[in-house]
Amino acid sequence: MASLHRRHLLIGAGALALGACNEGVPTIATARTPAMDMERLNREVSAIATRVKPGVLGVGLMNLDSGEIFVFNGDRPMPLQSVFKAPLGAAVLAEVDAGRMSLDDPFLLAPMDLSPPWSPVADAWPVRRDYTTRELLVAAVARSDNTAADVLMAKIGGPGAVTAWLTGKRIEAMRIDRYERELQTEMVGLAPFRPAWKGDAAFQAALATVPLAQQRQAMTRYLRDPRDTATSRGVLEFLEHLNAGELLSKASSRLLLDIMTSSPTGAGRIKAGLPQGSAVAHKTGTGPTNQGITSSINDAGIVTLPDERRYSMSVFLAGATLSPQACDATIAEVTRALVRGVR
Repeated sequence: MASLHRRHLLIGAGALALGACNEGVPTIATARTPAMDMERLNREVSAIATRVKPGVLGVGLMNLDSGEIFVFNGDRPMPLQSVFKAPLGAAVLAEVDAGRMSLDDPFLLAPMDLSPPWSPVADAWPVRRDYTTRELLVAAVARSDNTAADVLMAKIGGPGAVTAWLTGKRIEAMRIDRYERELQTEMVGLAPFRPAWKGDAAFQAALATVPLAQQRQAMTRYLRDPRDTATSRGVLEFLEHLNAGELLSKASSRLLLDIMTSSPTGAGRIKAGLPQGSAVAHKTGTGPTNQGITSSINDAGIVTLPDERRYSMSVFLAGATLSPQACDATIAEVTRALVRGVR
């Protein structure tokens, strides 16, 4: 892909900007947008990363016109949490494009289909059991519903099938290994999920039976686990391919981006750091806070600035000794620094 030959890479902190043009490659038209201020980006993002230690910050920014990239901790795997639901949505729509699924296919949910919070779909069961592919897709991607995500993932072959699909699309630094019903219990030291734990109150009651030391050990293991992670560079690659229409049909690409744009989640994250008049098609990820450690707070998406310039952006924060609200504010602060760096 041509844009791969015209990216400028910056890997913070103290990184070196590298021109990625290869000898013998035909000249590519000059980008319509100004170059990033790499020195400023590295300085400001590094300063924020220092302030949030021992939390680890992973940041990615790509100019979707020129292909220019800035990354901070760009090759460090970071916990995905629900950001994985964007590539899951793409994998589901690829099945629709192939004719193996329809957006109108019906699903009848049984007790064993339910997953831990956050899940309004589980909360509504058994009063409501019937859904379509489209309804589950919107619930999973726009509203981050864990049950909707797990049901769709099972339908297309499980976590390994999603990772294999990504790898087939040359997105190798993003891996999905577990269902939400597995990951969300393992990371807090709980036994495998059971339907009786559906809903936040029941799940928190079950968690209260787990000794605090066991919960802390489980969190430590989670933050070191290579499963269900992505690098900032990998997230940018997924967003770039999605934006370019290289993953899905035109109609499916538009649908997924529309769903991501309609998402009400993460109002205090990337959205809060963008200038007025911007738009973002994004997916958030939010892990639990346990004994003063916020496991993972993330946001990633395609940003359109008021002047119509478009960038893919990802900000991940893992293992911070900050409240979830302070983590949100950190992502907004990073976003403001990224916007300053492209003006």
